[in-house]
Amino acid sequence: MIIDAKNISIIRKSKYILKDVSWSVKKGEHWAILGLNGSGKTTLLNMINGYIFPSQGELTVLGKTFGEYDLRELRKSIGWVSTALQERLYGKDTALEIVLSGKFATIGLYDNITDEDIKKAEEILESLSSTQFSSRIYNTLSQGEKQRILIGRALMGDPELLILDEPCTGLDIFSKEQLLANIENISKKENSPTLIYVTHRTEEILPVFEKTLLLRRGEVHSFGNTSEMFTENNLSDFFETKVISKKINNRYSLEIPSLF
Repeated sequence: MIIDAKNISIIRKSKYILKDVSWSVKKGEHWAILGLNGSGKTTLLNMINGYIFPSQGELTVLGKTFGEYDLRELRKSIGWVSTALQERLYGKDTALEIVLSGKFATIGLYDNITDEDIKKAEEILESLSSTQFSSRIYNTLSQGEKQRILIGRALMGDPELLILDEPCTGLDIFSKEQLLANIENISKKENSPTLIYVTHRTEEILPVFEKTLLLRRGEVHSFGNTSEMFTENNLSDFFETKVISKKINNRYSLEIPSLF
């Protein structure tokens, strides 16, 4: 089991941020997590990554039960791509140095690197069509280019779990589609990590994400096969307003007939 959450709650100042979340992810499954802003998506990710502990319930990630294992070691097996991480990186490092730091799950390079490490990082950059950025300073890259470098950094550690937190935020349509194509290619590789794609936009959810968790106001609304989650009835209930769900090129697009 990659993730096994049993009745997880996060409570802050007597308020539930997450409430009674039960959800499991098996090896080989790729999941999307869909929720509006404030639904608890980021809190759930922070918990899975071991940055916060559940107030109630039991959480196991990659077979390690929280409270019984060094979470710093656990994080080395989890790749995480997020805008929040972008802000923490050393912007004066080169793209290659950013990717190399993923081997140690550190912000910046402090450990010795080998020629083999450099070769691996260069191969990752090539697989992401980013070789030309290798010697570029990270801060000089566009948002889409930065996201590809972050994915490369996440892959450098050969993660068992790769979490993509709103990776298309701020991207134009061309950069977005290029990034999504990179993600699809990763999913098709032999020994691909389990992927979790977090978003509030259904049209970003690729066919490879055959499972979806719908999160609303810190609680699980429903989860299961994406095709079943994205029926008009279920999505209308989830968004609490009538929506029309259309499948275009194996991805889902929503229309809202009227908000009033």
